[in-house]
Amino acid sequence: MIHNLSKDNTIANQFLAQLRDVNYQNNKLLFRKNMERLGNIFAYEISKLLSYKEDDVETPLGIAKSMIPDTKIILCTILRAGLPLHQGLLDYFDDAGNAFVAAYRKNHKDGSFEISLEYVTCPDLNGATLILSDPMLATGASIQKTLESLEEFGKYDQLHIVSIIASSYGVKQMHRLFPKAHLWMAAEDEELTAKSYIVPGLGDAGDLAFGKKLQE
Repeated sequence: MIHNLSKDNTIANQFLAQLRDVNYQNNKLLFRKNMERLGNIFAYEISKLLSYKEDDVETPLGIAKSMIPDTKIILCTILRAGLPLHQGLLDYFDDAGNAFVAAYRKNHKDGSFEISLEYVTCPDLNGATLILSDPMLATGASIQKTLESLEEFGKYDQLHIVSIIASSYGVKQMHRLFPKAHLWMAAEDEELTAKSYIVPGLGDAGDLAFGKKLQE
């Protein structure tokens, strides 16, 4: 199922507009904060799809009946660009387990690339709702490789894939590869360049959040 926040006019559109805007992108603190804010919004929306249980909460004046989430949640992100988005999700799902994957594009001289994984850590996934975040969903190759690497940690019950911007191609790939997954995005951009960059996109989310890295 596809969930596109931009289908409705909400404050999420402002956060996304500032992330895209070159006039704001020199402010790394604001860039990270807007990613985190969108993570908060995604978490709230995802929470509507979780299972709940009734709980008695003691107040100073009595007992209140409350509905509390009854779902084992594992948050996973792809380093390093996904960290602010992950934090936004963790702000709301503060009891969640956490998984991290270091993945990057290994470019070849002919212009092609492959996804290389260097580090994977994850708690037990059995019976969990897995929420995987990556700011930019271009071809979907990083997400596919990440999910393959997580198979050794158990079998999750439900999958949510969270991206700030997704290409139309990436959306189709995720739907084809993971038809039961919930795919969340703040916007869908139609164009994908020959080098698999999303247009208009917003640039390199990792560099904009944390500074430029030394190129190999």
